[in-house]
Amino acid sequence: MSTLKVAIGIAAALLTASSYGQTYKFGKQATAKEIAGWDIDVTPDGRGLPKGSGSVSRGKQVYDSTCAACHGAKGEGKPADRLVGGRGTLNTDRPVKTIGSFWPYATTIYDYVYRAMPYNAPQSMKPDDVYAVTAYLLHLNGIVGADAVMDASTLPKVMMPNRAGFHADVRPDTTNSACMRDCR
Repeated sequence: MSTLKVAIGIAAALLTASSYGQTYKFGKQATAKEIAGWDIDVTPDGRGLPKGSGSVSRGKQVYDSTCAACHGAKGEGKPADRLVGGRGTLNTDRPVKTIGSFWPYATTIYDYVYRAMPYNAPQSMKPDDVYAVTAYLLHLNGIVGADAVMDASTLPKVMMPNRAGFHADVRPDTTNSACMRDCR
């Protein structure tokens, strides 16, 4: 009998929770424009990258005026994270995790810079400037040449030094296996 009461209590709670929106008329249907404003992620294959482009030389200008105060003149860090160097340190006692040593995809640089930088004004940079800073950071890490230009076509093709260092975890979120017969 107590199991039935618990089941009824859970069902009632679920029904009540699912009806809040209708009972109290919270919120409204999001418009396509509102959803697009939140849909800003960039995938490793480049989906989500906007139109635009940026060169290493333009990236240095943007970096010097927007990023250097926190990340150092050449990405060495202080007061914020180090962005450059660290190659070959991941298998040591003191790994240095930077764009050039740790990050597996160049598109992640664009994604992160656009979403979160500069710290005091995230999402304030124009796509061309984000591409430029990305090109400059790739150059500082010795991944692209001084004449590189990054855009939605070239950026996903950049092979990062640690591209093979990440592996998908295909395990389920639990170690339990489903019981299919003679279950207790």
